[in-house]
Amino acid sequence: MGFGDLKSAAGLQVLNDFLADRSYIEGYVPSQADIAVFEAIAAPPPADLFHALRWYNHIKSYEKQKASLPGVKKALGKYGPADVEDTTGAATDSKDDDDIDLFGSDDEEESEEAKKLREERLAQYESKKSKKPAVVAKSSILLDVKPWDDETDMAKLEECVRSIQVDGLVWGSSKLVPVGYGIKKLQIQCVVEDDKVGTDMLEERITAFEDYVQSMDVAAFNKI
Repeated sequence: MGFGDLKSAAGLQVLNDFLADRSYIEGYVPSQADIAVFEAIAAPPPADLFHALRWYNHIKSYEKQKASLPGVKKALGKYGPADVEDTTGAATDSKDDDDIDLFGSDDEEESEEAKKLREERLAQYESKKSKKPAVVAKSSILLDVKPWDDETDMAKLEECVRSIQVDGLVWGSSKLVPVGYGIKKLQIQCVVEDDKVGTDMLEERITAFEDYVQSMDVAAFNKI
């Protein structure tokens, strides 16, 4: 495993491709895996590697919290694509690696050249980002809506649920699923924009129809 040489253009390209469908090196939250890879990079990735640069700027924002991030920092060869070998630092002296601190410190001044390079690349990234449509994070949610008893009008219950219309919410297919004693629950699909609609809001709005709805549960939740 690895990214090749992260101090080379080829290595940064591997990292960019790896992050095309990921927010972090491992898992769904920033961790020591991100810090290990971040500290191996000599400078911000160029603007055309926007996945890598987006990740780089995000991890850099954790400068003061990096020690508290979860996980244990491992060798670079423990991260990345399985079919790529880590060669970062193979041709450089280990002392040079120790001297590099991308987070910076209070008692070290950033060189003018490095500062200029960073600002140029950030400007290129922001310019390119402003021209691209923002990627909207969405999720597909399957809800179980349970009635009070077998006498509940399930058609009316579904009508009430579908009457909830908010920006970022699209209702999908539904069906009635037997749960026992003649009672059926409504199982209904929806797609939501993560920044606009959450499961807490859905539960609050759906259970407000208290004449028909006993409870609501999330049966499945998948990122799109």
